[in-house]
Amino acid sequence: MTLETLWFVLIAGAFTMYFVLEGFDFGVGMLLPFLGKHPKPGTHESVEDGDKRRRLLLTTIGPLWDGNEVWLITGGAALFAAFGGWYATMFSAFYLPLFLILIGLIVRVVAIEWRGKINDVKWRRWCDVGIGLGSWIPSILWGVAFANVVRGVPIDADQQYTGGFFNLLNPYALLGGATTLLAFLTHGAVFIALKTSGTMRDDAQTAAMRLSIPTAVVAAAFLLWTQLAYGHGWTWIVFALAAIGAVVMVVGTITRREGWAFAATSLAIAGTVVMLFGSLFPNVMPSSTDEAFNLTVQNTSSSHYTLVIMTWAAAIMTPVVIAYQGYTYWVFRKRLSVEQIPASIGLPLQRTGK
Repeated sequence: MTLETLWFVLIAGAFTMYFVLEGFDFGVGMLLPFLGKHPKPGTHESVEDGDKRRRLLLTTIGPLWDGNEVWLITGGAALFAAFGGWYATMFSAFYLPLFLILIGLIVRVVAIEWRGKINDVKWRRWCDVGIGLGSWIPSILWGVAFANVVRGVPIDADQQYTGGFFNLLNPYALLGGATTLLAFLTHGAVFIALKTSGTMRDDAQTAAMRLSIPTAVVAAAFLLWTQLAYGHGWTWIVFALAAIGAVVMVVGTITRREGWAFAATSLAIAGTVVMLFGSLFPNVMPSSTDEAFNLTVQNTSSSHYTLVIMTWAAAIMTPVVIAYQGYTYWVFRKRLSVEQIPASIGLPLQRTGK
């Protein structure tokens, strides 16, 4: 295996870890207004009770979500350092979608971190809006972006993107966006069921059960399209593993076995990402203009010396990151309930004016 191929595999692995781990974070954020409902007028539930449900949801990912984003930083940095030509063309072609993803991630970070700082209903609701937008937008656009990478975009002989924004809104890419959206929603619902107890667990199990079949159908259509149009012989194996994950996911959610269901959604998401990268290789961005203009692992890679240095750095640091993250998951493995969530201790909002 050449160093170029090795780093293609490592980048694929980093994005696989990111989508599996950050996927349930996005799912929790998208489900926040549904599973953490504001109390209805005339019911016995108080505003504080509704807020506790939402804080319970955020607490399930509280120790984990920022660590999960490390894999995006790792994958993006490795892409920049190992395949500069790929990085430059992709960020030029997908400037607007990636910019929107970045804005969404920033808004989401700020909303999660600042939500509990002020004890005010309107403040928390606006933060919930930010968490929602920062979860829905990336969940859709990641699928659209990666589907377009596999499908190919207009690239000329100078490795420059020559298309426009609407080139990216094709049926295959939109199906990819729907796949990641539904997969992350289901992944998040199963994770909530796995991490909570009581009524929240019951509600999450019900949500996961309702989402699982539409998710399996849409994902199967996207993966089959990918395999038939862009796949290789060996990617049928990955397709089969992802399909098995989808079936076990449906069975696990219906039987309310959230442990099996979470393992299955993880397998299905990982299989989808591996299949996308596998369908690409040895290309990294096919050109829909002319196959001679395809970006490959060879014509976009950095120098051999750069890849050698990166390989040594990865060999030292990657086990450390995995060990630390695994330890974090082990420490925060217990279930949570609404009863464990204390009253809000945020500062009062100081309003000025007459």
